[in-house]
Amino acid sequence: MKLDNHQGDLHSHSPKIPLKFVIEGKEYETFDQYRTGAELKQLAGIPLDTELFLSISKPYQDELIENEKQVNLARPETEYFFVKKKLQFFINDKPFTWYKQYIRGVQIRELGNIPAEDDIFLDIKEGWQDDQIFDDEVVDLARPGKERFFSKPRPTEVTIIVNARPHIWKEINISFEQLVVLAFGSYDNNPNKGYTVTYSRGWEPKPEGTMVKGSVVRVKNKMIFDVTATDKS
Repeated sequence: MKLDNHQGDLHSHSPKIPLKFVIEGKEYETFDQYRTGAELKQLAGIPLDTELFLSISKPYQDELIENEKQVNLARPETEYFFVKKKLQFFINDKPFTWYKQYIRGVQIRELGNIPAEDDIFLDIKEGWQDDQIFDDEVVDLARPGKERFFSKPRPTEVTIIVNARPHIWKEINISFEQLVVLAFGSYDNNPNKGYTVTYSRGWEPKPEGTMVKGSVVRVKNKMIFDVTATDKS
């Protein structure tokens, strides 16, 4: 009885030849005859909600592989899996593939290993201002052409114009109250005292606007602020 078990163990541990298959042009190996669609996607770093197809020789239609579907990888020919909907873009001249129409600024930062102290920009045609991409911003990658993102160190200081006077500013943002102090030397909390703050030459998508008490805006070099004081009494 022991001998039979031992022989069975020998048989079960006999070396196998790994099964080879290809996902999105990259070759993989496995000793498992069956893999699910979800496992194949996870292996290749493809989101689970992206459609994965098994390439079938013409004239047959490529087969959609659902997440729960078991795929037999031991068939005679190498299996080729691919994604139909994918978008290519560049980060600092390095190509990337994304499987969704939209990507967030923070995801661009993570993919490109861009440090937190660097700003990210979308390259715009020559002669036009490049579009800064903030971490919480959503970018549509399905627009014509391949998007090119690049990073550059954030400037340590900028010049802002407050009531026609230039001021050096070393912070990323400036508040309503800080602008009042720059304009008048102090901020008066008296309820009968009011202030109006407007700005222009700011960041897209809202380069111009009005600020209210407690609000902040991201500063930009040569950004213009107009601060006026009103007496409500």
